[in-house]
Amino acid sequence: MMILRITLITAAALFSPLAHCLDLLEVYREAQTQDTQFASARAAHRAGLEKLPQGRALLLPTIGFSANTTDNETDTTFRSANLALSGGNQKFNTNNYTVSLTQPIYNWSNFVQYQEGKIAVTRADAAFGAAAQDLILRAAQAYFDVLGAQDNLTFAAAQKEAIGEQLAQAKRNFEVGTATIVDTYEAQARYDLVSSQEVAAANNLEIKKSALQVVIGKLPASLKPLANGVTLSPPEPNDLDSWVNDAMQNSWQIKSQLAAADLAAREVERNRGGHHPTLDVVASYTDNSSTGDATFGVGSDATSSQIGLEFKLPLFAGGGVSSRVREAEANRERALQDLETARRDVAQRTREAFLGVTSGISQVRALEQALISSQSSLDSTIVGRDVGVRTGVDVLNAQQLLYSAKRDLSQARYTTIINELKLKSAVGSLADGDLAQINALLASE
Repeated sequence: MMILRITLITAAALFSPLAHCLDLLEVYREAQTQDTQFASARAAHRAGLEKLPQGRALLLPTIGFSANTTDNETDTTFRSANLALSGGNQKFNTNNYTVSLTQPIYNWSNFVQYQEGKIAVTRADAAFGAAAQDLILRAAQAYFDVLGAQDNLTFAAAQKEAIGEQLAQAKRNFEVGTATIVDTYEAQARYDLVSSQEVAAANNLEIKKSALQVVIGKLPASLKPLANGVTLSPPEPNDLDSWVNDAMQNSWQIKSQLAAADLAAREVERNRGGHHPTLDVVASYTDNSSTGDATFGVGSDATSSQIGLEFKLPLFAGGGVSSRVREAEANRERALQDLETARRDVAQRTREAFLGVTSGISQVRALEQALISSQSSLDSTIVGRDVGVRTGVDVLNAQQLLYSAKRDLSQARYTTIINELKLKSAVGSLADGDLAQINALLASE
């Protein structure tokens, strides 16, 4: 009865109408606006999108304007053999402005760089997609870590109170001579041990709350726990190879690395463009005006316009272009190896997550049965102690098994849920809707 009373008190605290309990979706919404890691990824995505207009600009004309104005002052003196005559002082102003235009016709390096801009956008999208999934995972992990820590603290407190009752009863039995001092010592040792476990559980709860604060930017309020009798479903389809094949096609990590490999290949071509000629259309218009000059003292206004083709052919650059090509080729090889590493890593994580879900569901079912058996064992042991066929130590052992089963069942449920999210993340399909499905498993407020 005492265990039931503690459970009811804990439940009343969790579902108190005086305080709103955050659910998983609310925590996720907070994380979307408050998580600094995701905010950084969002800014990096915006920056990555600018690579395309930057590359396009290299193919478009460039127009420039320059202007200057100059004040001039001239003193003139005429000299002969015995005579020097002053020619006077002249002040005048000259103005000049030029408008120029350059339109690339053929520039292989610029064209490849434009293609690189498209690939950079693809890579930025993949990186942001991975960051969005990572936010879902981190928010869910932090959420269920807090719930798990709360459960551990609740179980430790309940076990401490139950052992406290056993300790008090052992002392009374010893005083009346119906039990030995051994039962008292055993109960006291168990009580001291679970007291230390309660302190550790309380400390761990604060740590997990702080970890959640990192994600949502504030200390969390009460969180909704899982509803009683939650049933976890196996993956759909329940086939490991299907999930691995899906991951090879849709994983954000692989997509990002594919873009990186493509970008490295384009970089080789861009650097080889250093050996290619370039051809541009160049045009300019210039206007020169002057209020006077030193010779004739009269103003002038002259305009000129030019249009033509400019051809450039690099002949020798000290071996720098060839060196950059070799460097780009080495980076291309590195990107290909990184791509293969990503594929292997994604396949491994997919297998681990799939097996984590399937084995986790089996473990949950086994622990649910173990919980029923442990409760029955404790009840029968208490009856046996009351009739003198079992000892207080037997009751303590049965209690410990019961609370261990509760703790393990709680953790197994949370781990299985997280593995389900990890499995969907590995194949690139994790989205808000998946989190909403998990949120439906929580108790109503």
